[in-house]
Amino acid sequence: MPEPLLKVNMLDAYYGDFQALFGVSVDIAAGEVVAIIGANGAGKSTLLKSIAGLMAARPEAILFDNEPIGGLPAFAVAARGIALVPEGRGLFPSLSVEENLEIGGQLRRPGPWTIARVYELFPVLAERRHAASTSLSGGQQQMVAIGRALMANPRLLLCDEISLGLAPIVVRDIYACLPAILAEGTSLVIVEQDIVQALKVAQRVYCLQEGRVALAGAAAGLTREAITSAYFGI
Repeated sequence: MPEPLLKVNMLDAYYGDFQALFGVSVDIAAGEVVAIIGANGAGKSTLLKSIAGLMAARPEAILFDNEPIGGLPAFAVAARGIALVPEGRGLFPSLSVEENLEIGGQLRRPGPWTIARVYELFPVLAERRHAASTSLSGGQQQMVAIGRALMANPRLLLCDEISLGLAPIVVRDIYACLPAILAEGTSLVIVEQDIVQALKVAQRVYCLQEGRVALAGAAAGLTREAITSAYFGI
């Protein structure tokens, strides 16, 4: 079997004295969609932040292309080819849509994603390119956040709660764009509280419960009973 694109091995994570992750291990293959599910406070966002270089980690606890990246600063992780769409979008409110996208391309990594290509993926953003990001709807802001991450031409895209607070029809439209992202050779890790949505798009699923992996397996092979038990710890 080829080495996974990303391998997280016995990762612990802390907020001061509080331990948020306990020996978490996950792996993501090239071209794969992996969903991370779990209740609020399970450690999902902490896992993504650790991978993205926003939290301290042992170097060997996170391997990307079989190279240790744990504990590298976020800009160095991004330069390796990992981009994060953060929970809450994290747009720059004083900048326009296009200026937010331009910031994502500052690394000048080679690849297919340009502002024109992002506008092809999300045509509504082309119409609002000069508008302040704060004037957009929640769904449009999420599109900007995804587009900004794609501008870094990542090999691995980390999406943290991209459906949170959005209407079902908007969520459907955003998820409909994921195949186009995968077609460009990008792997995806999707953190979701919406279990049904996660199971629709992912090949494999990890369920976190109180900072530990409670369940892992192929999405098609996990029963609703097993997921419920792992999700709620019952």
